[in-house]
Amino acid sequence: MGGSVILRRQLARELRRLRESSGYTLEEAATKMEWSVSKLSRIEIGLQTVDIHYARSMLDLYDLGGDEATRILDMTRAAAQRGWWKAYGLDDRGYVPLETAACLAREFSLAYVPGLLQTGEYARAVFGTSTLGRSAAAVEKELAARMYRQRRLTSDEDPLELVAVVDESALLRPVGGRAVMRTQLEHLVIVAELPTVTLHVLPLRAGAHQGMDGSFTVLSFGELDEPDIAYIEHPLGATQVDKEKEVARATLAFDRLRSLALDPADTVALVTGLLDRG
Repeated sequence: MGGSVILRRQLARELRRLRESSGYTLEEAATKMEWSVSKLSRIEIGLQTVDIHYARSMLDLYDLGGDEATRILDMTRAAAQRGWWKAYGLDDRGYVPLETAACLAREFSLAYVPGLLQTGEYARAVFGTSTLGRSAAAVEKELAARMYRQRRLTSDEDPLELVAVVDESALLRPVGGRAVMRTQLEHLVIVAELPTVTLHVLPLRAGAHQGMDGSFTVLSFGELDEPDIAYIEHPLGATQVDKEKEVARATLAFDRLRSLALDPADTVALVTGLLDRG
């Protein structure tokens, strides 16, 4: 799966639980292992990778053995695995590692077609408008990573379910030019038929709505038993939201936007109508 970021968070919570159940404060445990308090703190909140030797030292201190120790060590090995995204120049701090571990993505897109549904030429045009100053080589790597991510929509072994609500204005904007946009609309009609994709268009006639402030995504992790995460992109970067109340607000906003949107059949009819109009 390659969701090492989420696995690292889960491991961090387990290690903190073990320390607390063993009766050690953060300072006491760090002193016993001859580590700094800041190092142990970073490990326990998932900001620092734990290698197998660190993990064994902690398990020895907490006097944990048997099957439970084996489980923790297996988690440590899995969390330390290199994510596939590293080969494309992406790090662990962005959206892709989170999506890789997710089983469901609920995305509202205001300005453009969601990345998982973009054609290569449309995606290249979107990357070309970025304020992040990517080099041509970096753009090609990110494009390749985006196409790689899309494989999960047709994967039998590790599928990703996508529920997307797209503002109609995004379909009227000829990103990349008329020919590129036409191919993109044709692609939407095709991918909307995938069992993993539920596509809604929020029509202009809906008027003002909660999504006018910007696009966002809510990720769910299924059997990993990880809390949902909201992710918000903006011109200066992105913000990851994991506080329960704020994620709940994002989920409610998505549900309201979805309720205003066309159903999947009417969505395909709208896209087809745009194609017919040329």
